[in-house]
Amino acid sequence: MKFNSILITLTFICFNIFSDEVSDPFENLNRNIYEFNEQVDQIFLKPTATLYSNITPRFLKKGISNFFDNLNEIDNSFNQLLQGKPLQSINDLSRFIINTSLGFGGLIDVASEFGLVEHDEDFGQTLAVWGFGEGPYLMLPFLGPSNGRDIFSRPVTSFFEGTFHMDNANVTISLTALDAIETREKLLQIESLISGDEYAFIKDSYSQSRTYEINDGLVLEDSFVDEMDDFLID
Repeated sequence: MKFNSILITLTFICFNIFSDEVSDPFENLNRNIYEFNEQVDQIFLKPTATLYSNITPRFLKKGISNFFDNLNEIDNSFNQLLQGKPLQSINDLSRFIINTSLGFGGLIDVASEFGLVEHDEDFGQTLAVWGFGEGPYLMLPFLGPSNGRDIFSRPVTSFFEGTFHMDNANVTISLTALDAIETREKLLQIESLISGDEYAFIKDSYSQSRTYEINDGLVLEDSFVDEMDDFLID
């Protein structure tokens, strides 16, 4: 779900469909942190993600992706409720119950077969619905792009993730690392879309991706938008 929104956003930026300027008063510091993150990525994360992509069977990667998506369903349900969407909240909680019980702990997305649609919500989106502005753009060490609003959503999201409440620290660390590698592996597919000033490109991509998610999908009425969305769903 989140990967699709990022890919759609990157494509729109390439075609200059989005033009709003992102507030970046800390650009010099942000760029330095971005360069640090890039070094970490090139030395460790990208090679690990590439190896993971090459040696892991497709069905297993799908199962791992489903597993982490399932862990996010409690957070999704909680934020749907805070945003005044009780039916979606019930939907997401039902997805968690069904996939955890019938889908072998979330490895198989059984709930989608029952017509329960997957969503992607977090406390940053909830704050936006409540009227909080996004604030300045921030590049966080190791964690990547954020903003003044989303930085407050991270503790809430972490609290509702299943790994936060696990007693075994080794398991928690291992799952967190696997989640990071699995997410980075997905991004390998879209690196070719990045061009020009990479820092500015990623900044715009992040901002517009968040706008897409906050609005539960793009609000632009454009045939190109519809065709891209259909393409990604297929």
